[in-house]
Amino acid sequence: MQQALPYIVVLQLIVTLALAVLVFGLARQVGILHERVAPMGAMTSDRGPAVGEMAPQLSATTLAGAPVVIGGASSQVRSRLLLFVSPTCPVCKKLLPIARSFSAAERLDIVLVGDGAVAEQQAMVTKFGLGKLTYVNSPQVGIAFHVGKLPYAILIDAEGVIRAKGLVNSREHLESLIVAAETGFGTIQSYLAAKSRHENHTPEITPI
Repeated sequence: MQQALPYIVVLQLIVTLALAVLVFGLARQVGILHERVAPMGAMTSDRGPAVGEMAPQLSATTLAGAPVVIGGASSQVRSRLLLFVSPTCPVCKKLLPIARSFSAAERLDIVLVGDGAVAEQQAMVTKFGLGKLTYVNSPQVGIAFHVGKLPYAILIDAEGVIRAKGLVNSREHLESLIVAAETGFGTIQSYLAAKSRHENHTPEITPI
């Protein structure tokens, strides 16, 4: 048994080194895959006013009791992001602090839109420090934009035109709406699809 011990130790060392090489190779492949796969943006739906159309213009009241107009041209000449949320939506609660910082970083106005018990929504505003954001509690707004799932975001430019929209659950999704609007595409998916088609149909130049 003692004579076989050195061989066992050597065998274990070889197995350990082999596993280390396999793990390293797997990590490298994951890294390559991560670089090649573009991040998915906010997923949109075909329901409601389309990208490129004027947003419905509605009068509403904030939780603080102030009148506000949803849609139409912006008096501040800034884009607005309608973010539909709910106190009973766990993903919404995770997204709210992100949306607050995102608003300051992108210099756009975020309008939170809820539909439910006022007391619950006011408690959420207090908990997440959303007092500086406009918060509207109106089922009519969700109906006008055909919002069926949460959290949902709609980007409206200063002229009142819908530039991008979709389901969101991260900062990357919120940023994808800005990218989609800046590139002229309603969603990041349509932008990536157009880019892929362009790359696939780029003619090869044969050197003379």
